[in-house]
Amino acid sequence: MTGSDEDPRVAGLRTAVSRLRRELAALPADFPDRGIAEDELAALAAMASGGSPDTPRLRGSLLLIAGAIGSVSALKRALSEVRQAVDLFGEPRV
Repeated sequence: MTGSDEDPRVAGLRTAVSRLRRELAALPADFPDRGIAEDELAALAAMASGGSPDTPRLRGSLLLIAGAIGSVSALKRALSEVRQAVDLFGEPRV
């Protein structure tokens, strides 16, 4: 922990999302679903800053992001880090 009650999974998610957002912003290529990826990354960032995110919503955003940028090889590593961060939240509770 970082001296607070912050969930380390949330901190990891915030870091991974921030990295992917930076890499996407630096990517000069334009592609049709870039806006979708940017919107969903903003949603993930908001969820991570709000404390304990909703797991089904995290997974939904991840699917949209992966669908939007999945074929952009320059973002593959950062996208994988976001996926790993989301996976730390486990299965949604029923």
